[in-house]
Amino acid sequence: MAATKKLAAGITVAAACAVALAGCGSGEPGSTEGAHGAKKAQPAPAPKSAVRLIGDGSTAYTGAQPHLPKPERLKPGQKPPQFVVFSWDGAGEDSQKLFSHFRKVAKANNATMTYFLSGVYMLPEDKKHLYNPPQHSAGRSDIGFNDAKGIKDTVTQLRGAWLEGNEIGTHFNGHFCGKGGGVGEWSVAEWKSEIDQAKSFVKRWKSNTGAKQADALPFDYDKELIGARTPCLEGQKNFMRAARELGFRYDTSGVNNQLWPKKKEGLWDLSMQLVPVPGRAFETLTMDYNFMVNQSGNTSKGDPSKHKYWGDQMRDGLLQGFQRAYDGNRAPLIIGNHFESWNGGTYMRAIEETIERVCTKREVRCVSFRQLADWLDAQDPKVLEKMRTLPVGKAPKEGWPAFLSGQPAPAPKGVPGAPAVKPAEERKGQH
Repeated sequence: MAATKKLAAGITVAAACAVALAGCGSGEPGSTEGAHGAKKAQPAPAPKSAVRLIGDGSTAYTGAQPHLPKPERLKPGQKPPQFVVFSWDGAGEDSQKLFSHFRKVAKANNATMTYFLSGVYMLPEDKKHLYNPPQHSAGRSDIGFNDAKGIKDTVTQLRGAWLEGNEIGTHFNGHFCGKGGGVGEWSVAEWKSEIDQAKSFVKRWKSNTGAKQADALPFDYDKELIGARTPCLEGQKNFMRAARELGFRYDTSGVNNQLWPKKKEGLWDLSMQLVPVPGRAFETLTMDYNFMVNQSGNTSKGDPSKHKYWGDQMRDGLLQGFQRAYDGNRAPLIIGNHFESWNGGTYMRAIEETIERVCTKREVRCVSFRQLADWLDAQDPKVLEKMRTLPVGKAPKEGWPAFLSGQPAPAPKGVPGAPAVKPAEERKGQH
């Protein structure tokens, strides 16, 4: 998959029934007779899952996504949970089978994640002319396209991931970076075109591959897609303007310290963060590519004798960043990765070991960006504002109960976490 090639200037180098999309099976039939041979009345069969195919049947509405926790507003004096987000740029399943592998890792460690799908991974090579990238000729892509098997395997993983409660975002399409038409030079209108095409390749993968009888993806991508990370972390300003107008809820294309998030341009700024590089005097971004650049330069095939050390260094840097938040201000830890085997796959090992060590800890929630955004939306803005005053790694001096002891404002009606409003009939007679 494509790598994030550059940093911003100045940074150091669902319900189980939904699965089949055809309703639940009835299971093993039970006996129809009682003790004396009399037939028992049979319960009415469970209704089949509601499935509404969209467009050419590449996607479908199958109801609410399974396994999404209901966000709850913090109570006065309650310490916030420690959120950790693991996310993947350019997610797709290839011969390395890293998508399927990390789905298993997530399930084994009570984690959900965000997969940023590259739209061209849903478009076969012989249909590449359907992609018209901004400032480039039709059919151009810096990360290529896919083939029928690759698309089929990727669809299988996307379907399973969503039904497990994971989020499907976008990493856009052609992954153009730098000068000469890179995403950093795109206008708001060009970003809208790129987003529209990314959606279209997902919504028409059946027509574009000829797999008319295949199962649909179990979500409406127009509604599922609420956030992204830009290629090479470039073009964030105009992208965010386009994203806001298109109803996105968050962006993760920038660089932050480990502080509580705030909104920027109307979107939650859930950018990756700077964490220590053990044994060195600087911090770097919470991404495999950035650790690699600081270790082996611009090659992903560095000295094999250093692979284990480099992987350990990334893992330990992420763990140090986690621990200072967990013991300190509890700011969410945002981590980005690629399904790549750079430097012998050492960064994949580092991520897997990080997941295993943090996601099973008490008061830790390893979640998708969607789930984090839902939780943030459910909180009292004044409480979030107060938590943003806590420096990196610093817990409240007076303790969390005293720090957040004020009575929070009630959540507005309809906001996640707001208490349900009883019907007028139920309220009668109550005082």
